[in-house]
Amino acid sequence: MSRKILFVNACVRSDSRTLRLAHKLLDKIGQPYDEVKLEEISFPVVDDAFLKMRDAIIAAEDFANPVCDLARQFAEAETIVIAAPYWDLSFPASLKQYFEQINVLGVTFKYNEKGIPVGLCKAEKVFYVTTAGGDFAPDEYGFGYVKALAQNYYGIQDVRKIEAVGLDIYGADVDAIMKAAEEEIL
Repeated sequence: MSRKILFVNACVRSDSRTLRLAHKLLDKIGQPYDEVKLEEISFPVVDDAFLKMRDAIIAAEDFANPVCDLARQFAEAETIVIAAPYWDLSFPASLKQYFEQINVLGVTFKYNEKGIPVGLCKAEKVFYVTTAGGDFAPDEYGFGYVKALAQNYYGIQDVRKIEAVGLDIYGADVDAIMKAAEEEIL
């Protein structure tokens, strides 16, 4: 049985500052959680054959199919924590691959009679945890994308960002920046 907290971990470095912030948040929440380590998933190539196979599963409403496992887990969570460092002007590619797998019509969202997405997820909150070496980390390059999906497709209106930026700028007080970010948690 799935736990109520879902931790989507897009961090790959053992000394990840994003992961450090995410663990502080998870400790503050203080409940057991299921972790999805994206680096451990061999995502299928989303090509024509995959889309046809997934479309057939959705048409048959065969949502118990393993192809829908990640989507069901995401839809059932009550709180979602996403840890995604800011790399090369966005989040890690594995997070985009994850979203491609959980965007399942009939599991995480549906369309109403006017063709407008209606969220099917149980979560009340999504926390997006990120860090950046520089100061240039605009919302639309990471957090904004996740927030738009959560609010407009998954039906999760409370989307919060926890961030620490400027960590690799010459002369930056990394400990002070991280401590300030940790103090903002919940």
